[in-house]
Amino acid sequence: MARLVFGMNLTLDGYVDLGASTPSPTLFRHFVDEARGQTGSVYGRKMYETMRYWDDDHPEWGADERAFAAAWRKQQKWVVSRSRPSVGPNATLVGDDLDGAIRALKAERDGEIEVAGPELAQSLTALGLIDEYRLYVHPVVIGQGKPYFAGPRPPLRLVAHDRVGDDVLRLVYVPA
Repeated sequence: MARLVFGMNLTLDGYVDLGASTPSPTLFRHFVDEARGQTGSVYGRKMYETMRYWDDDHPEWGADERAFAAAWRKQQKWVVSRSRPSVGPNATLVGDDLDGAIRALKAERDGEIEVAGPELAQSLTALGLIDEYRLYVHPVVIGQGKPYFAGPRPPLRLVAHDRVGDDVLRLVYVPA
């Protein structure tokens, strides 16, 4: 049975902001390794559209960016959207039955499936489907934006913590 993992970068004050901090080379390589090991990813429409950047090669990329793009392209992706008519390569559109679709996905697969985006994660949290939360805390304060927890925080238990690179703390929680 697959496990759903919601992991994202966030600021010290709890916000997810893709532009607030750039991952260090060490953290980026960590994400490359994670992507290589994942069974796939579940995206909301907005996050999927952001991640489609990795579908096309860019001449300015270095080895790490090419490695991440290769891992991302290889992964199966499931896109939760009612408004998107189609999705790109290796992607499947998930329609109205989020609960049934994700429960079936977890039952049919093995390994780790990434959940990307706080709003989607909140919906899956409310359904009791997220198995692990990975918070990558950056030493940045922005005071506004999308919070990592888009709704009530579920009761959690800390199971691991470590430093990734020089200044990012990774906190790993499971539902209590």
